[in-house]
Amino acid sequence: MSTDDTHRPGLAYEDPSFLGGDDGRPLRILAEYLEPLRRFRAAQVHDTIVFFGSARLAADAPLGPYYEAAREVARLITLWSKSLSSHGRRYVVCSGGGGGIMEAANRGASDAGGRTIGLNISLPHEQFPNPYITHGLSFEFHYFFMRKLWFAHLARALVVFPGGFGTLDELTEILTLAQTRKLERPIPVILYGTAYWKEIINFEALVRYGMIDREDLGLFAFADDPASACALLKAKLSPEAEQVSPGFAHSHTGNSGKT
Repeated sequence: MSTDDTHRPGLAYEDPSFLGGDDGRPLRILAEYLEPLRRFRAAQVHDTIVFFGSARLAADAPLGPYYEAAREVARLITLWSKSLSSHGRRYVVCSGGGGGIMEAANRGASDAGGRTIGLNISLPHEQFPNPYITHGLSFEFHYFFMRKLWFAHLARALVVFPGGFGTLDELTEILTLAQTRKLERPIPVILYGTAYWKEIINFEALVRYGMIDREDLGLFAFADDPASACALLKAKLSPEAEQVSPGFAHSHTGNSGKT
């Protein structure tokens, strides 16, 4: 090795201390956009049905019926998706990748022989990817906002089961984007478990106090059994079944451009 080689500085993108430090944060954020983008393109994934819900709703928990319901909704919608004439238009079930409702959704899609996505998040108390995610479609995120971006980017519909803070955060984010018309196309939202949702969110009070408009209540619908949930989804998605799918959702800017 020459003297020049010995004293030559290393490449910045090969320096772990830089990439893992504060100054490397923008690159890490960008990587959590570009790396999934590359894999979704390679897998030809364009449209997803996103399932939200608590990791605590395991099959053997007191509210275990919600687990089985999520599994069945995912199975039915995957079977329907596979029956569509255009292979590229299949709606792929996507979850947060962990346990509970997330596992149930991935499991149901797997039961139907379909591909299924998991967008996992690194947490202090580790959340591990469930075993039902399709190989190559399991993703790990450090930043919550980048994970949420990928939920919204490809979503054609949401099915939201009972959950806590995380589920509420994800649900209200999508409803806000829809309400403020930041999405180029509608995302139907199905709230599964009418009694639960009407107890923890007083939607009528939001209207009564003027916090939302009454027409905002049309941004979502309720379902209490897998067949009804699937019927709602198919009714809202079927008119688009033969249209060319955009690669991604676009958000509107103030001057009607796209970002």
